[in-house]
Amino acid sequence: MKLKGKTAIVTGGGRDIGRACAVKLASEGANVAINYFSSSEGADAAVAEIKAAGGNAFALQGDLNSQAGVDALVAKTVAEFGGLDILVNNSGGLIARKTIAEMSLEHWHAVMDLNLTSTFLMIKACLAHMKTGAIVNLASQAGRDGGGGGSVAYAASKGAVMTMTRGLAKELGPNIRVNALCPGMIDTDFHNIHTKDEVRRNLEASAPVRRQGLPVDVANLVLFLACEDSAFITGANVDINGGMLFS
Repeated sequence: MKLKGKTAIVTGGGRDIGRACAVKLASEGANVAINYFSSSEGADAAVAEIKAAGGNAFALQGDLNSQAGVDALVAKTVAEFGGLDILVNNSGGLIARKTIAEMSLEHWHAVMDLNLTSTFLMIKACLAHMKTGAIVNLASQAGRDGGGGGSVAYAASKGAVMTMTRGLAKELGPNIRVNALCPGMIDTDFHNIHTKDEVRRNLEASAPVRRQGLPVDVANLVLFLACEDSAFITGANVDINGGMLFS
């Protein structure tokens, strides 16, 4: 197993990409701490699935925009599993589509906190316990192309995550590698809520792979970046979009 004896935190692990990542890392031997904010049913189901397969995991509710929520998650992880090797920063979201003209300062701050500040807080707290290992941040294709209508704040926050990833790779190397993923259209609740169905059908028709991505597609790449198979990769923002954008 590629991660036997390692411990991972997956934020936003109660559904979709986060849940797929938690299960995938556990399948390769990692102990997994799953953070969730509101998806308790999905997080508990993921823990049950991991334990049924012989792995170790727990789920903990927490608001990662708050220092208290971050500290509680990291402390429980270290207490339960004795250390920390891998951090997958998956929590985040669009909140709502708003143009700059429509956007309040409160909305701007909320999006930045959800996607960027939470990533900063988690990395800072985890570094106190990580001597070696890997950090994988979930950015977005929106960080490259500016996103769809009404997603300027979201795209800006994900672009900042990409830049943070590059800077941290230099700051934390050689012992800790830091990479990010830039997913395109993945079949998740994010797009169920925020993207019109005809947009998704048009993308499927025009994508070279002729489909949307699946959470497991992203999880497979997260596993690669979290283990020693990617030992010479750091500071990368890796596209995973079915060929819809080449960078």
